[in-house]
Amino acid sequence: MNFAVPDGVRPIRDAVHAFMTERVEPAEPVLHAGGPAAAVALDELRTQAKKEGLWALGHPRELGGGGLPFLDYVYVNEVQGRSEYGQIALGTYTLQDSLMLHEHASSEQRERFLEPLVRGDISPSFAMTEPGVSSSDPTQITTSAVLDGGEWVINGHKWFTTGASRAAYTTVMCRTEQDAPPHRAFSMIVVPTDTPGYTIVRETPVLGLDGAHCEVRYDNVRVPASSLLGERGSGFVIAQRRLGPGRIFHCMRWLGQAQRAFDLMCRRLHDRTAFGQPLASKQLMRQHVFDSYAEIQSARLLTLHAAEAIDRGSQARVEIGAIKVVGARMLHNVIDRAIQVYGAAGLTPDTPLDRMYRHARAGRIYDGPDEVHIDSVGRRILGEYAAGGSWEFGLR
Repeated sequence: MNFAVPDGVRPIRDAVHAFMTERVEPAEPVLHAGGPAAAVALDELRTQAKKEGLWALGHPRELGGGGLPFLDYVYVNEVQGRSEYGQIALGTYTLQDSLMLHEHASSEQRERFLEPLVRGDISPSFAMTEPGVSSSDPTQITTSAVLDGGEWVINGHKWFTTGASRAAYTTVMCRTEQDAPPHRAFSMIVVPTDTPGYTIVRETPVLGLDGAHCEVRYDNVRVPASSLLGERGSGFVIAQRRLGPGRIFHCMRWLGQAQRAFDLMCRRLHDRTAFGQPLASKQLMRQHVFDSYAEIQSARLLTLHAAEAIDRGSQARVEIGAIKVVGARMLHNVIDRAIQVYGAAGLTPDTPLDRMYRHARAGRIYDGPDEVHIDSVGRRILGEYAAGGSWEFGLR
């Protein structure tokens, strides 16, 4: 298996890299500040991306996207992840939702939500997590939907609904079946955010970052029966098909951020002197480089292996669970070392490291905490041995 960037992907990957380093990253101070100036700057970036053929590269071509195959897009996503604004500027923030709608939406839902989504005219949001429920056990979700005539009536309380304050709709996971097995008791329902009873309680900052993670209440929210996404009771299936590739996208973006932190660290080691010598001459500093190189390369190979498994049709649950843990830890460690090399400057907004560090810490919780993935991977591997088999790495 060759994990080098394929020749056919290299030109578009290089173009995205140039767009990120020459346009998106320099615009970060304005984008961080928010307000009208940030909105104008983001619109300009999106317009430029469309003009240069870099818009929505991972979306299916029949939806108006770039049509990159999954594994090709994974390589592009790596450099797109250098900045937290990369997804929005390049029109891929909506990819998980557009793929979900593409597979499960009705013709009415496709026309109303999917096509505008890919164009970037509207934004989506996804509601699964609840404040009173351990999200590592989603069978305990309490938000319910009851069919009343021709309408679903939804009641419940969600939070960490990312982007709800600017979204046109939220896909809500809720209990619709009372007597079904736990993993067949939940469905997905598409709820426009202007529906009466849909109330944003607050936007919850995460580690001091305004991430638009919203707490939302559903008080007798009524939507047509046709708002059901896919079949009744298929909520878990839809969620897993959404989350699997999404975790690979996360990990590839984390690799882009780690590369950026690594670059900053190595350049700082040459630029900064202490006791008459550059930091690059100090053994302990070289260990930071070694440890970071080893962790980035290990995480990258694990992630590409998982992406290749997905691409050939495997569910790759062990591989995805492993990279979610390894990738989040790698990102945290690499950024932490870069901050250490920068010293006091690394704790300030003078470099992007302070924001990157906070985002990295959140990565160990969202899309499933480390502990859940560790337990799941261990259980699945041991299950192979309990059945009389083994885990042969070269055959996976």
